[in-house]
Amino acid sequence: MHNSIRFALSACLSLASIAAFSQAPQPMAYKAAATTKFGNHPALPACVTIAVQDGDPGKDHSIILLKFKPGCVIPWHWHTPNERLIIVSGSGKADMKGMPATMVKPGDFLLLPSKGIHQFTALTNVELFDISDAPFDIHYVDASGKEIPVETALKPKAAASK
Repeated sequence: MHNSIRFALSACLSLASIAAFSQAPQPMAYKAAATTKFGNHPALPACVTIAVQDGDPGKDHSIILLKFKPGCVIPWHWHTPNERLIIVSGSGKADMKGMPATMVKPGDFLLLPSKGIHQFTALTNVELFDISDAPFDIHYVDASGKEIPVETALKPKAAASK
């Protein structure tokens, strides 16, 4: 019986290897920067636009290109997936609760762990890649860390103080 299990396992592995090698290779994906179309996302401030480069942020992992206007702030929030940011151009400030602010510039990389509360401020026009390892979500929080609705988080400061 032991040899028959070993033979069956060996046969399955061999078939899996043959199937893997017989599949056609995936074509290279290419998106020209000049033809990238940006749009707004309802859960992000209007001063930032996004373009999905790869994947499906609503269903799985994704790579999103974001463009920020100077002074744009994504208020305190967290995400379920880990978030990796690669700064392409411009300069900004990344804050994570309990840590000193980090000034970022082109070529810099940030790893924001799952559920880590953070915010981002664009000091100039900023372009960055956001690489998410699961479906995109955003949970805004108030100063105490309590989750708040998107509308409350994105309300202009002057209107929020009235």
